Amino acid sequence: MAHEPVTVERFYEEHADSLQLRSLSGKNGFKRIIREPTVNRPGLALSGFTRYFAYKRIQVLGNAETYYLRSLSRAERETRYAELFAYRIPGIVFSRNLRPDDELLVAADKAGVPIFHTALVTMRFINFATFALEMMFAPRGTEMGSAVDILGVGVLIRGESGIGKSEAVLALIERGYSLVADDVTKVTLLDGRQVMCTSAELTRDHMEIRGIGIINVAAMFGVKSVRKEKNLDLVITLKAWKEVDEVDRIGMEQEFVKVLGVDIPHIVIPVRPGRDLARLIEVAAFQTKLKMSGYNAAEDLNQRLIAHMVPGHVMPPTAQK
Repeated sequence: MAHEPVTVERFYEEHADSLQLRSLSGKNGFKRIIREPTVNRPGLALSGFTRYFAYKRIQVLGNAETYYLRSLSRAERETRYAELFAYRIPGIVFSRNLRPDDELLVAADKAGVPIFHTALVTMRFINFATFALEMMFAPRGTEMGSAVDILGVGVLIRGESGIGKSEAVLALIERGYSLVADDVTKVTLLDGRQVMCTSAELTRDHMEIRGIGIINVAAMFGVKSVRKEKNLDLVITLKAWKEVDEVDRIGMEQEFVKVLGVDIPHIVIPVRPGRDLARLIEVAAFQTKLKMSGYNAAEDLNQRLIAHMVPGHVMPPTAQK
């Protein structure tokens, strides 16, 4: 779950276009590390109160900070900048296309702090930049398997090579569902509880079908047949029938598998000739969707049996339907 350090350079290269960032100075400080996944407005620090200064974050200066600095004398500004750059801040962004004064540029260059500006209004930049940083700081990993969006349920399909994963995924796409990733799925943990699936940028929209080769799913089945990312709700493992010790015939006990430390519902589907894997995966996804809404068919049947065997037993509302 370890991730590479988030440097100013990486932040700029990955998000310069979406955040409309332009570098003004300090490229020699691009290797500085951003240590917290949010941004800070340093108004209090610029006024002299630095006790709780969040210096590990990208600093954002909007109208309030910029015009406050312009109200100071040159000597006062130089003093405030010296205090500001005594901390190892990652970088400074001026919003609304505002420009820093010469004293700040000199002090920043001396301290090796990158300076940027953006056309976005301050709060809009803060919202977008915070989301971008949270994604960059999120734990990441790779799962061997194909991911599909089945009626809003994100399903990761795993199994040994040649078990039939690609054929099942292709059949699901033909039924109108969407491919997220083929064979190798990249996973990201959001908010410490939600696992997001996506594919590598290089292979997005493509699938490998044994005997046919590489196909472009979007070109073949239309743009609705692919999806860039999807929450992971269910993991399905395909196993040869003879390798499954005990086939679950009722489904009372829900199994889980950990993905980036999060428990994800897990189902093992035994594979043998004649079984329609795509249909079974589809039904498993529907079953998961029902469970997410609060209905469990196995529990429903169990309550009915108890009610039949025990006079006076009252079934829960969901089992009375």
